[in-house]
Amino acid sequence: MSLYPVMTCRVLLILPLFYASGAFAGEWSLGAAAGGGISPYRDTDNTLTALPLIGYEGEDFYLHGLKGGYHLWKDEQNQLDVMGYYSPLHFKPGDSDDEQMKRLNKRRSTAMAGFEYTHRADWGAIRTALSADVLNNSNGLVGDLAYLYPIHLNDWEITPMAGVRWDSKNQNKYYYGINAGESRRSGLASYTPDDSLTPYLELAARYHINKSWDTFVSARYESLPNTVKDSPMVDKSNTGSLSFGINYSF
Repeated sequence: MSLYPVMTCRVLLILPLFYASGAFAGEWSLGAAAGGGISPYRDTDNTLTALPLIGYEGEDFYLHGLKGGYHLWKDEQNQLDVMGYYSPLHFKPGDSDDEQMKRLNKRRSTAMAGFEYTHRADWGAIRTALSADVLNNSNGLVGDLAYLYPIHLNDWEITPMAGVRWDSKNQNKYYYGINAGESRRSGLASYTPDDSLTPYLELAARYHINKSWDTFVSARYESLPNTVKDSPMVDKSNTGSLSFGINYSF
């Protein structure tokens, strides 16, 4: 099992749930997080990632770890944001122990930007988002639809989530496709994936130590779609991750 920083960073994107439910306008937070996950790529090295966290919740602007944005519309039940976030998915040929994988091109992480809408009710929350690569690495699109049910138990906040992520053909082609030149160089079969739907389950918990300090843990499981699993770059059927951290609010 390979521990991989990309999945850890994806799990840290759940932090806006906590900020939205517990932060006051004008509140800042500083913290740190660490964790790892299972890489979809063949024979990747074991890694562990530690990240500093900076958070801010204002009347209009917000910063939640790896994600920031502006509230176009916000009331007790509805929230529409224009947002941007760092997408850490990447592939470095030297990280793989497979000699054929070492001959492939690098896939870079990127920045994504788009819109996100959340509706909150007594039965939970629905969140949907659509974002695009703004650095022209993949020129891909990513959509997300999720159901969340926040649970408050004394000093605990527990948020189970079930969702599905859509990745466009360009997105999958960049991260999991193999072009003719790479195929000749590596000996791996050329491959062009289609767009895909990736179902996932996520669980996040936060414990309030006192008024200023809190700690959190997050876990995520993804079932890889066939168009990703069929890539010669991939040797997994699912991926998962675990991260934990601590925050100080002021």
